[in-house]
Amino acid sequence: MSIIERAAGKLGSSDSAATVIQTAPRVPGSVDEGRLIEAAIERAEASFNRAPQPQHQQQPPHRQSPQLDDDDGPETIIGSQRGVVNLARLKLAGALTPDAGRSRIAEEYRLIKRPLLINAFGQGGNPPVRNGNLIMVTSSVPGEGKSFTAINLAISMATELESTVLLVDADVTKSSVVRYLGLEAELGLLDVLRDPKVELADVLIKTDIAKLTVLPSGKGFAHATELLASSSMKAFVEDISTRYHDRIIIFDCPPLLATSEASVLASYMGQIVFVVEAERTPQEAIKDALAHLVDCPHVGLVLNKAPARSVGGDYYGYGYGYGGYGEYGKQ
Repeated sequence: MSIIERAAGKLGSSDSAATVIQTAPRVPGSVDEGRLIEAAIERAEASFNRAPQPQHQQQPPHRQSPQLDDDDGPETIIGSQRGVVNLARLKLAGALTPDAGRSRIAEEYRLIKRPLLINAFGQGGNPPVRNGNLIMVTSSVPGEGKSFTAINLAISMATELESTVLLVDADVTKSSVVRYLGLEAELGLLDVLRDPKVELADVLIKTDIAKLTVLPSGKGFAHATELLASSSMKAFVEDISTRYHDRIIIFDCPPLLATSEASVLASYMGQIVFVVEAERTPQEAIKDALAHLVDCPHVGLVLNKAPARSVGGDYYGYGYGYGGYGEYGKQ
């Protein structure tokens, strides 16, 4: 029995901060299930090259000071650029889109986001957890679907009536968020950290998905990963957690066993979504990666690309349970 299965078996336990969620089933026909989105996007791009292009294009950047946009109700983080998300590409990749309604994937991510939102903002008299609006999405090794999860989670949270979302691409060695969304960007997180002249508002992309803003990874350089563990990154996280304390900020971060900087980033976060690929990720890799997360008491586990199952005659693609992180993290 795997470490995730043992955790999921502890249904009904109420004294744990770790959540085990099964979601994002395999996409039929995927050439390489370990790289689900990449394969789907390659097929999508090939079809787009043969088809007429949509008329609306990403608007050219225009400079403006940091401000808040309340056209959609709650205040929304905006920057100096506007971007149009390629929803057709996301659909072909099997990802969530704002018009998904009561679809299977939409229901799965509603299940995932609910405890995260409760921790972030509190509920029923329970106070929010410290830095609960800072959510790190990571995995133990590459190819498990963490970027897929981060994007879907951000889109799902952006559909909430009272939530606005900033999605940060912090996987600077394998940046993918902007490409998956079909956006264009030159500058981003790395440029803000390196150059004091680059303002955050200069690199944020306000998308056409209401209440969703994206911070690209920026221009890479030789020591980009080390910059994530620097005092500049710590100051940046503290700044946005204060400036946008009433907003969800999701960081798509490097795999924990791929770079040592990922564990440093984890120490800044209030919550962590740890993605595990079903029937592929070695148990030892999971245990080694979880050992890097001891500084964060709120760790949720997402079991990705799991086989679908039928419950009570209805079709469900998720399972839900609790397990003590400190307990199964040491087994």
